[in-house]
Amino acid sequence: MPLVIIAIGVLLLLLLIMRFKLNTFVSLIIVSFIVALLLGIPVKDVVHSIETGLGGTLGHIGIIFGLGAMLGRLIADAGGAHRIATTLIDKFGEKRIQWAVLIASFICGIALFLEVTIVLLIPIIFSIAKEAKVSVVKLGLPMVTAALAAHAFLPPHPGPIAVAAEYHANVGLMLLYGIIVAIPTVIIAGIWYPKLAQKIVPSAFNREVSSSFGVAKSFKLEETPGFGISVFTALFPVILMAIGAIVDIMGLKENALITGIRFITNSDTAMILSVLFAVYTMGIARKIPMGKLMDSCGSAVNALGMLLLIIGGGGALKQVIVDGGVGDYVAKLFEGSHMSPVLFAWIVAALLRVCLGSGTVATLTTPGLVLPLLATMPNVNLELVALATGAGSAIASHVNDAGFWMVKESMGMTLKEAFGTYTVLSTIVAVSGLVFTLILDMFL
Repeated sequence: MPLVIIAIGVLLLLLLIMRFKLNTFVSLIIVSFIVALLLGIPVKDVVHSIETGLGGTLGHIGIIFGLGAMLGRLIADAGGAHRIATTLIDKFGEKRIQWAVLIASFICGIALFLEVTIVLLIPIIFSIAKEAKVSVVKLGLPMVTAALAAHAFLPPHPGPIAVAAEYHANVGLMLLYGIIVAIPTVIIAGIWYPKLAQKIVPSAFNREVSSSFGVAKSFKLEETPGFGISVFTALFPVILMAIGAIVDIMGLKENALITGIRFITNSDTAMILSVLFAVYTMGIARKIPMGKLMDSCGSAVNALGMLLLIIGGGGALKQVIVDGGVGDYVAKLFEGSHMSPVLFAWIVAALLRVCLGSGTVATLTTPGLVLPLLATMPNVNLELVALATGAGSAIASHVNDAGFWMVKESMGMTLKEAFGTYTVLSTIVAVSGLVFTLILDMFL
């Protein structure tokens, strides 16, 4: 019965969002109440369970989420992202232009959310495609691949940060392993697959598309920050967290210096230091008034309200699943099972992603089902389980995913073309992510 109740909850969520067009956060809270009652949670405890799930989820990621948005906006508004993209394209040349777009998108995608990366880079890609006389889709697919991989695997993105918190995984180690998994994944999905897609849906690659997605903020290249400082600013939080991961791996004896390093490289501390660094490199050093910089930070945070609520709603649903004993029930089903916890986490996240559309909700809901199983298995690498969850949450983007529509509309594709390109591409990211995570699991 618990799994049947979850299935009813998922179907109800789909019905509320897709059929009745109800707000996603409101739908998540309604379904959380219904699922909690159906699972037999006492009425007096239902509200507490939902509040605990929502508050517990937002309590950890709120700082990183808000600061990450500010960092990305500061880099974008200063022209740093524009400089990164155009410089790499100039260096790589037209023959390897896909590689240039892939690397530029990956660097930008570390600091920017998936949707922001698409909005920021699509207009640039249109102008490059026009100059190089190549298809917008040919350049757009590497871009969205890199952005999706960063969104699924790499802190400080909200999904990886949230799932690391749920599993109590080390964020720095997850970032390190995530980069190892993401690099071959984006090469397969972003460079190899578009060549195959050109044969599957040639119409997407064979017509000119005019940009109706929005006007890019125009920059004169000489007025933008330098390439080196732009890249360094975008990667600054990654560098700090990577140092923390290296210290953890080395297993050094605790002393004042190591304690200080752990404090500075903590994900929350790293993000606030990175924002302050970006305020200087992208603003103060370029004589931009502090008021204008804070306007950028404010506008970045203003757009986060609903997204934060949706993430909190996903945490609430996850909590009632945990409190309702569904996780324990699933753990009993797999009791004695020799299935890898990495594979199990991926399967659960993939099923939730296909049903719910939201990779973030799938990521947040999965730990509630996986954690009881992990409790029965000693010596599980929690960072790899978290990565597998992120990989599963990227699979099969389709009509119930806002990102699907964003990619489709921004590149001017038909539904068939979007299914043949982005839906398959996101599935390749998910499967490749699982494969490379399982390979890592053999050695760690």
